[in-house]
Amino acid sequence: MAHEEVHYFDGLDIGKALLADNLNLNLRKIEEKLSVKLVSRDNWVKVISDQPENHKKFADFFKELIKIRKTSFGGKIEQQEFEQILFAFEESKVNELQKFFSRKIKVSPRKKNIVARTKAQFGYIEMMSQKDIAFGIGPAGTGKTYLAMAMAVSELLAGRHSRIILTRPAIEAGENLGFLPGSLEDKVMPYLRPLYDALYDMLDFDEANALIEKNIIEVAPLAFMRGRTLNNAFVILDEAQNTTVPQMMMFLTRLGFDSHCVITGDPSQSDLPKNQKSGLVHAPKALAGIEEIGFTRFTSKDVVRHPLVEKIINAYQEYDKTNKD
Repeated sequence: MAHEEVHYFDGLDIGKALLADNLNLNLRKIEEKLSVKLVSRDNWVKVISDQPENHKKFADFFKELIKIRKTSFGGKIEQQEFEQILFAFEESKVNELQKFFSRKIKVSPRKKNIVARTKAQFGYIEMMSQKDIAFGIGPAGTGKTYLAMAMAVSELLAGRHSRIILTRPAIEAGENLGFLPGSLEDKVMPYLRPLYDALYDMLDFDEANALIEKNIIEVAPLAFMRGRTLNNAFVILDEAQNTTVPQMMMFLTRLGFDSHCVITGDPSQSDLPKNQKSGLVHAPKALAGIEEIGFTRFTSKDVVRHPLVEKIINAYQEYDKTNKD
């Protein structure tokens, strides 16, 4: 026989505060993942289930939402946070979830703190804080660049580094830079745009632009790094699968005193000519024995974009295993 329980939350709008402004959609998700039937109005929710353990799991789930809401920026659960917490309860990984939320990357006071969403992301954050050079290798959507940017901004604002340098190779993917209109800056901007997008997620627009104008944050193509020594800087090399082996060595040897470096990329998306080896593929083999260098490898399970992205990555990987065209 089905059992009913009603939970009241005085002064709390469940839809806005706990269910990320997606009340009906997220109630359906809870029903599916926790095997309960829900009815909700304003500040109460009725839980119906014939399994007592499902009532307890739901109650614990909502307690966790409330706890995390209290420490969230603006006192509100975001949709990604809701999805992450629900997944943890579905997979009985609540202890892992609590560990993730205990390790926050603090960025601008006016922006939300950044937390890991998968075990690999948590390990990546820990590695970036412990190693002088950190590699994040894996498919798109796993947070490699985003978390590196968050760490860079956090280190800058905490005064542990005096500047941030963001770079990526300007490799043509179907177009030649020489045929694009505008100045050199105009031509390379499309390659650097993703770095700016991540930066503006960590800092207010005016705050970020002021730091860029003062050259405290520098965004430049990889070719501009040659001949420099980068002291007291947090340096990020993005899209590193498009570096050659000599370019990777050139970049790594730019590291100066009191500097930190993160290299990110996806070996499956190289735009290099077929006869050129990627510096990102070569580096883990060449540098594996150096204690101050760490490597985190992500898989499709770590994708934190739309759930369809993971399926697309898996489909391509499976196709590549069975087809050589």
